Amino acid sequence: MRSLQIAATGMLAQQMRVETISNNLANMNTTGYNARRAEFADLHYQQSSRPGTIAASDGTVLPTGVQLGLGVRPSSVTMIVQQGSLSQTGGELDIAIEGKGYIEVTLPSGVSAYTRDGALKLSPDGQIVNSDGHPVAPGITIPNDARSISINAQGEVYVYFKDVVEPELAGAFTLTGFTNEKGLEAIGSNLYLETTASGAPLTSVPGEDGLGTIRQSYLESSSVDAVREVTELISAQRGYELNSKVITAADQMLAATTQVR
Repeated sequence: MRSLQIAATGMLAQQMRVETISNNLANMNTTGYNARRAEFADLHYQQSSRPGTIAASDGTVLPTGVQLGLGVRPSSVTMIVQQGSLSQTGGELDIAIEGKGYIEVTLPSGVSAYTRDGALKLSPDGQIVNSDGHPVAPGITIPNDARSISINAQGEVYVYFKDVVEPELAGAFTLTGFTNEKGLEAIGSNLYLETTASGAPLTSVPGEDGLGTIRQSYLESSSVDAVREVTELISAQRGYELNSKVITAADQMLAATTQVR
């Protein structure tokens, strides 16, 4: 009885859908987080009678045939590339990206990672780093005697000193874009790695080459829509229950066959 296996694949698919939704809801307050969506495809079919087969000696052709589907399979968990709302924080080193682009950071292994989390900090030696202490590329160092920091839309970092009117340029942020952002590999901590699917990184000045601009003292909120996620959760729960009912019905049918005398 194929229905047992088919319903089992349906339950596994809905379980994966719920896991994806739960991860979205868990990251409702994660800076720069983009919601994910589970996508599915039907499994292969058993061709009991192929469409277009000649069914009689007079040349009659079957218009549809008999094709029995064998269930569902997960095809992908796709990142929904959508900018979240910008929230003002007042922090000098909090930056949000208005538009496309990622901030590049250097991992301890020397590999470049990319993030939209602009909650930046200063290391003990004054270097600008992310929340995990990874330096932002290109390296920017703030002098110890700096009074305040100003970052313009093009990513230029100016430092103001006591009793000095004109600011000093300490460096400039760059942004990195990808042809296929959905192809980036998420490794946690709001970081992504380049993959073959994402395409090669394109690093440029903010506001150029299709990249966004930088806004100081703002952070990008998560793009998760709680109402939509809860609606999806109810739908997934209903789908799981319906597939379980199919298994129950199939089990009762099998029990009926064993009772035939």
